[in-house]
Amino acid sequence: MASIIGNEKSVNPVLRISQLDALELNKALEQLVWSQFTSCFHGFKPGMLAQFEPEVKAFLWLVLWRFTIYSKNATVGQAILNIQYKNNLSQTEKYQPLSKHQKLWYLILTVGGRWLEERCYDLFSNRQMQSFCKIKSCINFGAGLLKLCGLLNFLIFLQKGTFATLTERILGIRSVFCKPQSVRQIGFEYMNRELLWHGFAEFLIYLLPLINVQKLKLKISSCCSYIAGLSNSKNTLTAHCKECSLCGEWPTLPHTIGCSHVFCYYCIKSNYLFDMYFTCPKCGSEVQSLQPLKYKVEMTELYA
Repeated sequence: MASIIGNEKSVNPVLRISQLDALELNKALEQLVWSQFTSCFHGFKPGMLAQFEPEVKAFLWLVLWRFTIYSKNATVGQAILNIQYKNNLSQTEKYQPLSKHQKLWYLILTVGGRWLEERCYDLFSNRQMQSFCKIKSCINFGAGLLKLCGLLNFLIFLQKGTFATLTERILGIRSVFCKPQSVRQIGFEYMNRELLWHGFAEFLIYLLPLINVQKLKLKISSCCSYIAGLSNSKNTLTAHCKECSLCGEWPTLPHTIGCSHVFCYYCIKSNYLFDMYFTCPKCGSEVQSLQPLKYKVEMTELYA
């Protein structure tokens, strides 16, 4: 009874983008399964799986085939997108599941083909005999021919929208929707928010390099010092000679810029080279001339 109901299901063609999305989901699943499997052997000797990697991958893909194509007539990516394979060789337009021969040949062409390609590459990669070189060249020629046929099949798929892979075309299996698809409702509120955020982010990326952060920090520091009453015009040069106005340490090779504050030579020189419009962080005076300090300060005053 279930088979009769399944055969009476109508066939709904699948969009090209949905078929390509299903293929990408299948690839992502295979990579995820392989990464999870290899993570189980991180504590073992390195290169333990390298010798048997083609066989291990073939076994994993065999397990996936058993619980996807063989039992559900759909890959994992197709099941997520509500897609199934249909036997396109049947004469009726109603849905027909894949035959056992098609499922077995699908296994041979996909899993067996990839295993054969990887294993042959390992077998003939280090062989230098003339006979092995001829076999290797024949295998490479066959692989290139298959890839060319796959490219032609993809171009035909883009035009007609059926048989996304060469295996599907050879076996006569076509992707169809399991259930009729409802009209897709597009919400533009989310898209508007995304566009607004991306536009704002691009504006910030363009604006930030134009802002002189160092000068802005010095301006803020100068304003804070003025508000706190730290800037006192009655202070003499002797009081300021005990510390650099930039690093706060005893000034090394003390220099002035025309105001009553003192700077280390390396501090003021590096800041002035970075910003030609550098101003004093204490009083906001611009650099008039970089001159060494002529006032003599005794080192004993450091401990006073």
